[in-house]
Amino acid sequence: MLDSKAVNREFYDSLWSWSALERPERFNTWQMISELLPLSTQRLEVGPGLRPRLPVSGTHFLDISPPVAERLKAFGGITTLGEITSLPFGDGRFELVAAFDVVEHAEDEQQIFAEISRVLKEGAVFIFSVPLHAASWTEFDRFVGHVRRYDPASLLQLLAKNDLIIEKSAVYGMQPSNPRLLNLGLWWLKNRRREAMWWYNRILLPLGMFFQKRLKFGVGLIDTSAVDEIVLVCRKQGRATATGVNP
Repeated sequence: MLDSKAVNREFYDSLWSWSALERPERFNTWQMISELLPLSTQRLEVGPGLRPRLPVSGTHFLDISPPVAERLKAFGGITTLGEITSLPFGDGRFELVAAFDVVEHAEDEQQIFAEISRVLKEGAVFIFSVPLHAASWTEFDRFVGHVRRYDPASLLQLLAKNDLIIEKSAVYGMQPSNPRLLNLGLWWLKNRRREAMWWYNRILLPLGMFFQKRLKFGVGLIDTSAVDEIVLVCRKQGRATATGVNP
């Protein structure tokens, strides 16, 4: 059985060691994030790598990668090494928590959402993205350290169990859907990693960011039947009011 922690550390330490820090304003998540910032002085981003979506200065960041923690700290981030299943923060600490392309990398999904819910204040916001549909699993998922893809019904149950109510969601992600492109990228990552990272950081990522589409949010959970990855905006509810989620 593969050690998912070891796979993630090996792959992402290497990736971030050869990468530059990107400004969060360059991503299509920024409009959504910026609207929440005035009411989110206490904020946390889990597993940002060098692609943070929250503003770096004054934000708490938790990541498993030392190169990431060092770089974010140099730009004013409050950094801690750690894992999403064991958040080193007190109960009800944050008004905003973000986790993009992270949840699918950790084994204990029950503990992930329990910990996120624990550190959120009542009424606070949790923004995260996940890949969808177990039937869409590929070798690329395994190679980049994914443990699972989420089926929408099980995701809804996890959120409801932890008092997280979906307010809105949108199609997300810049991964190419063409299997030939994915297989080509996988070959380069396996056999020519340094060159692959150069092309990714200098050519492919800038192009992807240039052509990224504006996020189009729908109320509650959108139709996910043909969606590969989704971003969700959830709000923490108290036990007395968390009675369900938008279907």
